[in-house]
Amino acid sequence: MGFIIIGIGSITDTGLNGAILQIISHGFIGAALFFLAGTSYDRMRLVYLDEMGGMAVSIPKIFTMFSILSMASLALPGMSGFVAELIVFFGIITSQKYFLMPKILITFVMAIGMILTPIYSLSMSRQMFYGYKLFNAPSSYFFDSGPRELFVSISIFLPVIGIGIYPDFILSLSGEKVETILYNYFYR
Repeated sequence: MGFIIIGIGSITDTGLNGAILQIISHGFIGAALFFLAGTSYDRMRLVYLDEMGGMAVSIPKIFTMFSILSMASLALPGMSGFVAELIVFFGIITSQKYFLMPKILITFVMAIGMILTPIYSLSMSRQMFYGYKLFNAPSSYFFDSGPRELFVSISIFLPVIGIGIYPDFILSLSGEKVETILYNYFYR
């Protein structure tokens, strides 16, 4: 969400377009991850990460979708989050409203966020799917995703890839509105 604020604060058309793209990207990726978290809870009936472990073998379809969408959340190239963060980054760098030192500070804070996010996400995936196997968990909960859950996960994931490969579709819809906003509120 910090990238959205930075994109809006850049007061450039590039930054605002990146913020809009990040909002859309975050909506798809967040919805998919919440859906998979609910599906995982439905299967495992466990809430805390320290109770989980070794689920990659028991629920491989959920594991695969969870891993792919976790990488999308990390802004892996080719996914919508990467394009959105890159556009926001270019928006703040090219902004004429800030001097060099604030731009360096903002870029430094963005870099810290880009480093901490993979640490959190990968450690969560490691604990949940690769950790020590559960010995006393009931095995009746460990059934993998069905066609309905796969359809929903893939349906939410396809726009993430689509926006990552061809972001101009969204940018063409928002470009005119962004220019109007900038003209009406900032460049009078």
